[in-house]
Amino acid sequence: MTASPRTFRAGRALAMVLLAGAALPALAAGPSRSAFTAAPVDPRAITVAAPCDGTTDATAAIQQALDAAAGQGGGGIVFLPAGRYRLARSLYVWPGVRLFGTGRTRPVFVLAPATHGFQRGVGSMIVFTGNRRAAPGEPAARPVPVPPPTSVPFDPGIADANSGTFYSAMANVDFEIGEGNPAATAVRFHTAQHAYLSHIDFRLGSALAGIYQVGNLGMDLRFYGGRYGILTEKPSPAWPYTLLDSLFEGQRDAAIREHEAGLTLVNTVFRNVPVGVEIDRGYGDWLFGRDVRFENVARAGVIVSNEGNAYTQIGFDNAVASGTPVFARFRDSGREVAGPAARYRVRAFTYGLTLPGLGTLGTYETRMVASPLAALPRGPAAAIRALPPVSAWANVRDLGVRGDNAADDTAALQRAIDTHRFLYFPAGFYRVSDTLRLRPDTVLIGLHPSLTQIVLAEDSPLYRGIGSPRGLIESAKGGGAIVSGLGLFTGGRNPRATALLWRAGAQSLVDDVKFQGGHGTFLADGSRLEPYNADHSADPDPGKRWDGQFASLWVTDGGGGTFNGLWTPNTYAAAGLHVSNTDTPGHVYQMSAEHHRRAEIVLDGVRNWQFLAPQTEEEAGESRDAVSLEVRNSRDILFANYHGYRVTRSLQPAPSAVVLYGSSNIRFRNVHVNAESGFATCDANGCGTYLRASKYPYENAITDVTRGAVVREREFAVLDVTDAALPAPTAPLAPVRKLADAFHALGGGAVDARGKLYFVDRPAQRIHGWTEQEGLSVVADAPLDPVNLAVDRSGRLLVLSSAGAAATVYSLDPARPQAIETIAPTPAAARGTGILAVPGSFWNNGEFRDQYDPARDRFTTLAEMFARDAAQPKAQLYVSPDGSIALPAFRVWQQGPADHTGWRFSDTLDTYGFVTGRIGERIYVANGSEDRTYSALLGAGGALTDLKPFAARGGESVATGPDGRVYVANGQVFVYAPDGRELGRIDVPQRPLQLLFGGADGRTLFILSHHALFSARP
Repeated sequence: MTASPRTFRAGRALAMVLLAGAALPALAAGPSRSAFTAAPVDPRAITVAAPCDGTTDATAAIQQALDAAAGQGGGGIVFLPAGRYRLARSLYVWPGVRLFGTGRTRPVFVLAPATHGFQRGVGSMIVFTGNRRAAPGEPAARPVPVPPPTSVPFDPGIADANSGTFYSAMANVDFEIGEGNPAATAVRFHTAQHAYLSHIDFRLGSALAGIYQVGNLGMDLRFYGGRYGILTEKPSPAWPYTLLDSLFEGQRDAAIREHEAGLTLVNTVFRNVPVGVEIDRGYGDWLFGRDVRFENVARAGVIVSNEGNAYTQIGFDNAVASGTPVFARFRDSGREVAGPAARYRVRAFTYGLTLPGLGTLGTYETRMVASPLAALPRGPAAAIRALPPVSAWANVRDLGVRGDNAADDTAALQRAIDTHRFLYFPAGFYRVSDTLRLRPDTVLIGLHPSLTQIVLAEDSPLYRGIGSPRGLIESAKGGGAIVSGLGLFTGGRNPRATALLWRAGAQSLVDDVKFQGGHGTFLADGSRLEPYNADHSADPDPGKRWDGQFASLWVTDGGGGTFNGLWTPNTYAAAGLHVSNTDTPGHVYQMSAEHHRRAEIVLDGVRNWQFLAPQTEEEAGESRDAVSLEVRNSRDILFANYHGYRVTRSLQPAPSAVVLYGSSNIRFRNVHVNAESGFATCDANGCGTYLRASKYPYENAITDVTRGAVVREREFAVLDVTDAALPAPTAPLAPVRKLADAFHALGGGAVDARGKLYFVDRPAQRIHGWTEQEGLSVVADAPLDPVNLAVDRSGRLLVLSSAGAAATVYSLDPARPQAIETIAPTPAAARGTGILAVPGSFWNNGEFRDQYDPARDRFTTLAEMFARDAAQPKAQLYVSPDGSIALPAFRVWQQGPADHTGWRFSDTLDTYGFVTGRIGERIYVANGSEDRTYSALLGAGGALTDLKPFAARGGESVATGPDGRVYVANGQVFVYAPDGRELGRIDVPQRPLQLLFGGADGRTLFILSHHALFSARP
């Protein structure tokens, strides 16, 4: 994720001061230093040969070098020598390609005044892409569903960087944009893991922005002028975006304008701007800043939008300000939070859903702890230490190391470590069979963690059997060692292996390291490792065991330091990160820990650690039972902008993202636990995008095993886990009765005319029935993949099944369930009035398309997207045999094979159940992407029009009671009067998912959770 090259000051003496972690003054304007005064020797790297006088067009020559690097397989490294390079059109940086400027001064990309194509809309000088253009002789590339509109000239065959774009980077280059380019942006960077921009000055003049669309990580970026320094929407994989050690100065409208970017700021300065961070109208963000500095920020340090919404979560620790009279301005209400003096420190600021303790639901609060300052303090030390100068690097190839993926390099590498402090690894695969032991001051440097890997040979004798963990690399205890820009791979048949056993001290650094194995792993021949067998239940090689090694990164025995831009998805390992037995401070920035069987991040006996923008992901195959964070016997820990994610294609529920044992003083700031996802694709019906929230996110955000308490809120801004007594629960509106339990995953409920409830246990492929007189019954258990139900007037079930490429609808009589009647879709125009069954919940956040409209200078809001898409009638209906009810035929997206091993997605398949209504009536539906409930007018073809916001919670389902009250499932059951006033709630022992009214008198509220059926009589 992060840059291998780090800013340094020329000269060994000052480099050593930086390695010792000396404090630096606040970031200031002035010439930047080159991070690469020379290009390291790397046989695989390609050096650009292009005109560099600043006037001759260099675009074609640079593009040729980028193409050549990508053509090697698995990405590439490009060196751009010092000079001034004029661009006349967009440059495309292909996936996995990293471009580094070299020379005593940084090379500069120049956009000449009034360059054609940069006057209207948005134009990007450099576009990071999600595909590589087909080379001559190769098959033509597949159609691109959503090509980025900002390339100059527009190219419909180019895919935007996306959630599968790994390892791309650019460092140590500057940009200058001439006058007369008001639509110009320097970089479009919509990338995923292990991608970064670093050591770049953007001199923007009258341009639109330096970066348009961000991804993953930025470091040592300095923005001068422009309307905005950064203008962005949600990152393409919806992960947080982290910006470290950066400066904004002189922007005309705002330093950063954004929404839903998961913006994480560390040691960042805003100077001489009207606004520091502006969140767009109609949107929220997970915004967290530490050591942020505001100098002469005229209107507001931050403009907060979308008040009273769970997706708006704002937090700052240790911000300082001068000439910034308003720290926070709230767009919707006009409220302002002023600073206490001309100069002041904000020790803590939070806004959003604030939980008073475990086991509680939240309320919206603004909290600020601030005090006057006589003068602004010096700036903190850089968050990311500098690397030593290139001139001090020893090339391991000159020291007898082969890196050819064949020779055993163990002895040669250990000799190199023993005799040289700073070692550079050219691209290659360095095979070893024993631990590499670092000295306290060792620095290991690579430039591409996919192309530069240290690989443990399979079934190495020293790593066999049962025993203590044995590192592939092991640091000395204490000291300030650095490991940067390398891939570490422990194979699949080395049970005692841990890739990095870290005991180094507080000044140490692990940066831009990929723990290989599992997703995103490339082999020496440039091919990609296949992590699955045919049904995604194990590795293709049965000798390689998932969860068969120690954690990939194990920090223990007093270890600590900074861990930046790490990607740790090795399914063979027990966890991505395990920290134990240490109170040495640790700082973790933008870590992606994914795809483990039991836990992604484990802390045991830890104090004084901070995690900023940690992201975890659980896959449908390997990590269906994994927890995101497990914290044991630990104190004084901060998790901020934490994202606990399960993929949309998950196959089963999971209880909690975070599990605590015997821990206290754990601060959570900005928690985002979800399973939203999507993909852009082309099929026989054309190209498009699919967006949806899964049925199987974590049920709860947090479970504290010791205290016996859970946190149901999955989106919140503030929670402190302390030893204080838990708040007393409020009285519910009605008691809840358990009717049945021991199910796998319930949903799809429907009620017939007599009030009988039918529902689906999807993994068991069973349809159940329940009445007070009969109790629980099994209506059908045929392997027909039932998902959601409706009931027609005759009492037959209309069943939506996930079987078939476009899903299937069939009808069955509960009295004769073996008699299956498949229903073909018919034109909706043939049906006038009648009852329709439509999804009770929707998801649409538009993350694949640019929502910015330059002509109106605004973003399409989530509410507008929902209204636009919901208003589209479906062309076909599935009509019940008696004609009394119909199901609109929503488009079904297919991911993977067309057989049963692929996944099917649609609004109708993904909702927890249907709501029914007659055409022309008002119904209630939830929009999960806004966390809001709407009333809507139901029209022909299932169109929803005249949407009106009803409630500030929009969870799994909505039901309307016979008394006109509206019931919303969102952690608990929230009850609203017909005018939208919240009346109270009904507390359920398990998370409520679908709500329906039925029973003999129609007044029983049935509540489906994943594993049980409940009822209440409100």
